Amino acid sequence: MTEQTPILSVRELHCGYTDIPVLHGISFDVFPKEKLCILGANGCGKTTLLRAIARILPFHGSVTACGLSIHQAKRIEIARIMAFLSQMNTICFSYSVYQTVMMGRYCHKKGMFPSDVPAGQGVVEESMRQTGIWELRDRPICELSGGQLQRVLLARVFAQSPSIILLDEPTNHLDLKYQVELIAYLNEWVKSGERCVVSVMHDINLALSFADKLLLLKDGVAIDAAPANACSLKSLDKAYEMDIDSYMSAASERWKHLTAYNKEREK
Repeated sequence: MTEQTPILSVRELHCGYTDIPVLHGISFDVFPKEKLCILGANGCGKTTLLRAIARILPFHGSVTACGLSIHQAKRIEIARIMAFLSQMNTICFSYSVYQTVMMGRYCHKKGMFPSDVPAGQGVVEESMRQTGIWELRDRPICELSGGQLQRVLLARVFAQSPSIILLDEPTNHLDLKYQVELIAYLNEWVKSGERCVVSVMHDINLALSFADKLLLLKDGVAIDAAPANACSLKSLDKAYEMDIDSYMSAASERWKHLTAYNKEREK
């Protein structure tokens, strides 16, 4: 695969629930080592788009991942090239952290149990060390904090050894420290090999600091796709139905005021 060949290609994707259409002809490409963030107001179709790409939802159109047609592929074939981290849910089972991360090796298993695959154990340990949770490996998953749990779930995604990671609000419910750490893990992961990340985010600042490209949705339609450092403010305003520039500028001024106040106090 060359740098000019998309690792993920979506063409004229239509998707919805029962008789209610949600997405209308979405098309975009993501290339190796790229990070695409999908932005838009609540209900615009962001999560539906990710679920369609992962073939969790039926869709019309085409999705090609690593040269494989998602429409025609077997589930296990999709799992070997694509991992999906959904919004964090309550964990109701008492597996250990290690056992939870090992679940990511299921699509690569050769026997009844993924833990019987020695090669997978090395991948699991590497994924856990990469996300800083190796010391937690024997802890029950139900005893972790929200930030720890999200790192475990990300380690499970890494252990799956995909080429494409789909993320649905990965920083949801995380404090700022864990948000920054999670983004750092993803930045390191995507640098190695033919890989890409497609993520839904609510925080525009976080998306701008993380993404190479942005895809803006409104009412199930892609209204703009552009590099993150050249996104149209008019398109952002349209997507969120508000004056984004004024909001961001006011927030920046408040921060400048707070910084100046603290510097003055320290004199």
